[in-house]
Amino acid sequence: MDIVNHNSHFVSQPTAPSPVVPTREPLPPDHAPFLSLIVPAYNEERRLLASLRQIKEYLQRQSYPSEVIVVDDGSVDGTAAVVETFMSDYTSLRLVRAVHGGKGHACKQGVFHSRGQWLFLCDADLSMPIAELSSFVSLFNQHAPILIASRELPMSQRHGEPWYRHLMGRVFNALVQMLAVRGIQDTQCGFKCFRADVARDIFRVQRISGWGFDVEVLFVARKRGYDIIEVPINWYYRSHSKVHPLRDTIHMFREVWQVRWNDWHRCYEASEHPADVSALSDQCPPEQSYHPQQHVIEEKLHVKCTDATFPPEE
Repeated sequence: MDIVNHNSHFVSQPTAPSPVVPTREPLPPDHAPFLSLIVPAYNEERRLLASLRQIKEYLQRQSYPSEVIVVDDGSVDGTAAVVETFMSDYTSLRLVRAVHGGKGHACKQGVFHSRGQWLFLCDADLSMPIAELSSFVSLFNQHAPILIASRELPMSQRHGEPWYRHLMGRVFNALVQMLAVRGIQDTQCGFKCFRADVARDIFRVQRISGWGFDVEVLFVARKRGYDIIEVPINWYYRSHSKVHPLRDTIHMFREVWQVRWNDWHRCYEASEHPADVSALSDQCPPEQSYHPQQHVIEEKLHVKCTDATFPPEE
């Protein structure tokens, strides 16, 4: 498997190292699982049940303890009911209800409600088969705290994607590399894995709640000096994808500019330098501080930023 480490700038072909994971045992309520799989979901009642069944079947075969967190991003259909029903058969499944704010907002909620040592963000449609999670787990001993799925590496394969969708993705990636995150060929694939402490360090300063949050968290990761590994995957295009090619591309372009604007105004340094928070209040979009033990969310900044926030996806 070709693996690209973006801070060390090397390509290696490891011989399937054995993951350093604990054996699977029943977990006491206050014990942290090894892996938290986070699924942001908005109006997913039609396809979520099938995905949860596949996730359950796969994770229950693994040697490590895990939990699955579905973040219902203010759905107006039966998404929450699907999860609640399935919870009776799957005790490792949890539901987090959130007001509708966008995929980035939902992922941030999931990160700060998770208990795992490693956190894996997973799209509800399983466009990457869940069995490919093993490729990520096998790399946990490679000392990189961030592993992201890539559809653009030599060993990656795309299945069934229309040519125009791929072209739009490459144009967007060219802009991302020019303005925000150089060297990463696929920032937008929804399957990403973080060591828990690193995820919380990054997501606590995340401000973009829409599709552009992927670029933001990778930009912050680079700014913090974290190693990022791209992992090749098989990826299957879903015709019922919620990404609107034109509308969401325009939003993401604006959000990439917003990442640079935030950085120029030192918004991503607020958590590292609490004394600077008041000085940032006229320039930065809202930063939310999360307290996972109490599950409390509170606004810290009142802002006057132009184009700081965008409509959530529908």
